[in-house]
Amino acid sequence: MSGGAGSDFRRWLELGLLWLAVLVTALLTRPLLPVDETRYLAVAWEMWQRGDFLVPHLNGEPYAHKPPLLFWLIHAGWALFGVSETWGRLVAPLVSLASLFLAARLARALWPDAGAGVAIAWLLFGSLIWTGFFTLTQFDMLLVFCVLLGALGLWQAAAGQARGWLWLTLALGLGLLAKGPVILLHLLPLALAAPLWAERPARGWAAWYGRIGLSLLGGAALVLAWAVPAAIAGGPEYREAIFWGQTANRVVDSFAHRQPFWWYLPVFPLMLLPWLAWPRLWAPVLDAAQCRTRPVRFLGVWLLLVLAGFSLVSGKQVKYLLPLLPAALLLAALGWARLPARPARAWPAAALLLVTGVALLLLPRLGHAPWMADVQGAWGLVALALAAALAWLPLGAWGRLRAVTAASALIVVLLHLAVVRAAAPAYDLAPLSREIARLQAAGVPVAHVGKYHGQFHFLGRLTRPIAVVPVWTALDWARAHPEGYLVLQFSHWQGPHPAELAWLQDYRGDAEDLALVAARELLAADPAASR
Repeated sequence: MSGGAGSDFRRWLELGLLWLAVLVTALLTRPLLPVDETRYLAVAWEMWQRGDFLVPHLNGEPYAHKPPLLFWLIHAGWALFGVSETWGRLVAPLVSLASLFLAARLARALWPDAGAGVAIAWLLFGSLIWTGFFTLTQFDMLLVFCVLLGALGLWQAAAGQARGWLWLTLALGLGLLAKGPVILLHLLPLALAAPLWAERPARGWAAWYGRIGLSLLGGAALVLAWAVPAAIAGGPEYREAIFWGQTANRVVDSFAHRQPFWWYLPVFPLMLLPWLAWPRLWAPVLDAAQCRTRPVRFLGVWLLLVLAGFSLVSGKQVKYLLPLLPAALLLAALGWARLPARPARAWPAAALLLVTGVALLLLPRLGHAPWMADVQGAWGLVALALAAALAWLPLGAWGRLRAVTAASALIVVLLHLAVVRAAAPAYDLAPLSREIARLQAAGVPVAHVGKYHGQFHFLGRLTRPIAVVPVWTALDWARAHPEGYLVLQFSHWQGPHPAELAWLQDYRGDAEDLALVAARELLAADPAASR
């Protein structure tokens, strides 16, 4: 169903326009989200401001929770274009776009004549989890790219192409620099289980496993070129954290996000929406003859072994399985390539838009957060009108694929216009960050009450750390710094409430929650201080 190079170029161009529409909408309507996005930009900013590109820092302390690849990519853009929020927010979307091309390359390697190359890009981008996630400044899209590169390398290596081992080595090294040893959980099961999907190599399986070992050593050498000098420069605690605390400890005993072993079983199918609602796409999974082919066995082993491995890890989040999404949707791409040519209606697209339209109309009446009253539910009428049009419009296979993907993109755009824009003031920390920067520039001490995630550092371009004080010592800090200011969340605060506040805003669903308080005002409101 490819239709030639000209048709492929046009379809890539159409997909690129959808990608751009979602990205621009997100950039214009959504602020950097606390605490993850603001934290990662803060780490990149502090490395940049310190001139230390070896050891990530956050609020003046070494930051061992993530390797530096994302920060380095942000720095590369800042070196070319200057420090800006825009470039920091472009890195993950650009990596996601590169991943779409890489997925298409893998599809063409698996099925050279099936025409599934461009289709997999549309399937990936049309997945609601992908469309909704790719504009976020996170590490997971980097990991998706590395996993796709490693999977392509393994397939090429099994076909006797020496460059496959180079791609695998590079994927392992970059994956370790992107998100740590989790890349091994994504690629090693597929590599070690090669007898289940690959023909016996000319030099035998011993040579295959020997080359896997060499790729591991090569990948380790890439990450150790950073980790060893970083460990020396960062000190004993940082060294302990990057070599143990963020590796084996996360697998054996997760710091957070603990879930039962079966948690991914219902979650992963939902990640396949809206394509899960198109049964004909999944015909290769049910076709015994197809299941015996090497490409389908390759994808099946990749999917099942990695899903089983992640189920055994204690910490679980939906985004952890994003790198596994291509394995499932490559099967769907093969199913799409074998669809009959006769026109049909794009029911999944119509259903998506129908549900979204009804939800947007109801949300302003059902929401409990203060900002939900400002949701522009009228955008739901647009979704309903398009749902009605698609329900009666017969389309060919390409038309239905594009309609469903466009519906997913449109839903994300509508949610940004209707919901995200209404919620933005409760998540936008830029004004408060600038006020903190002004106080610091004037020599006024500022403290954050409770755990600080760096959410003000980049947005305020802070050049000095903020003091972090536990809730129970906040009044002591105020007495020691009567000229200072404290940042606190009233939802986490059990102490006195001052009559005068230097700053107050709704924060992440809580009304009048985030405050900047003068130390003198906090002490004046303390009954113990007046006795």
